[in-house]
Amino acid sequence: MTDKPTYLTREGRVKLEAELEELSTVERKQVAERIAAAKELGDISESGEYEDAKKSQALLEGRIRELRSLLSRAETIDEDQISNGEVRVGSSVTVRFEEDGEEETWTIVGSAEASPRQGRISNESPIGASLLGKRARNKVTVQTPSGVMKLTIVKVR
Repeated sequence: MTDKPTYLTREGRVKLEAELEELSTVERKQVAERIAAAKELGDISESGEYEDAKKSQALLEGRIRELRSLLSRAETIDEDQISNGEVRVGSSVTVRFEEDGEEETWTIVGSAEASPRQGRISNESPIGASLLGKRARNKVTVQTPSGVMKLTIVKVR
């Protein structure tokens, strides 16, 4: 794991904290019950249910560790802070693609909350990183895995 900060919106922090709570209390107990029930069936060396429950436990514990680490280094984005029109983490940015004139609006978020299909792109992605610090009417050229994109920032909120 890395020590670099992870940026989260207040909503994103609440969701991750709720997930951690659910996994640590409810799901951990359910997996422990599955393991105990599989042990009661007898020979665990040949028990598919026991193996499956142990794999579930390993995945669960991995996710719990990941969430704890992420939350311990998380910086919450102050979405109410005035950005002076400059793109920053938490900004909503409308861009126009030079190629076809289409417009799209994205919210710049930390990598833990990124969901491009929902219009939330990471500040660490090629597009997100290239927009940071820019203002409306700035032109941006981005090298993406699928090629070069040319964008114009239409609006920053």
